[in-house]
Amino acid sequence: MASIASSSSTTLLSSSRVLLPSKSSLLSPTVSVPRTLHSSSASSSSLCSGFSSLGSLTTSRSASRRNFAVKAQADDLPLVGNKAPDFEAEAVFDQEFIKVKLSEYIGKKYVILFFYPLDFTFVCPTEITAFSDRYEEFEKLNTEVLGVSVDSVFSHLAWVQTDRKSGGLGDLNYPLVSDITKSISKSFGVLIPDQGIALRGLFIIDKEGVIQHSTINNLGIGRSVDETMRTLQALQYVQENPDEVCPAGWKPGEKSMKPDPKLSKEYFSAI
Repeated sequence: MASIASSSSTTLLSSSRVLLPSKSSLLSPTVSVPRTLHSSSASSSSLCSGFSSLGSLTTSRSASRRNFAVKAQADDLPLVGNKAPDFEAEAVFDQEFIKVKLSEYIGKKYVILFFYPLDFTFVCPTEITAFSDRYEEFEKLNTEVLGVSVDSVFSHLAWVQTDRKSGGLGDLNYPLVSDITKSISKSFGVLIPDQGIALRGLFIIDKEGVIQHSTINNLGIGRSVDETMRTLQALQYVQENPDEVCPAGWKPGEKSMKPDPKLSKEYFSAI
């Protein structure tokens, strides 16, 4: 089975909160963006203070300009850069009931943790089997895959025992976790309260148990195993090479970038 670096940066994130969709607005999720109001009557002393802070911030940024991994505040878990919420739950693997505890992967493996709405549905089996078919590739990257839904282990077992041609899963190479209490989905911020099911959330958790990547799709949109693999490889590369960053679409073997105004020109001049 397998398992789950966090950076030391204390950069603060200002993030918007995505409101979970109701049944009537499932296809049009609402995004609430916080706004900051600035008084037009700010005193000159406040402005001077602001410029002083800005100078201090610039110096701080300059001192750690190559540290591009962000550690988010722990006030609103889970966010990228925070420890993943731990859980222990029943799961089905190799047609048997087992226990899965997320924190047991810390120090051992990376984890791809993905949520899906329900067993015996339509988009879900295409994603679940696609991850299973590529499992050996994830294994070579020292990564475990865990699927999670609000169904019981008995439902998971019945679905695994159903042939793929009949809409089932067949044998899988990784566990399907039962979140029948909905506590895991809620702790990862993917639960739709009025429907009692999870959105298609996917989280990449590093070996220190820190969430380094997350995506959340609405119910009708399947995810890409190729993109998940690429993101995982990029994550592992920047953790192994902390003075480099990966540009858009980066894949292993391609040129990375130095996060520096001068050194980055080497990358841009080669485009």
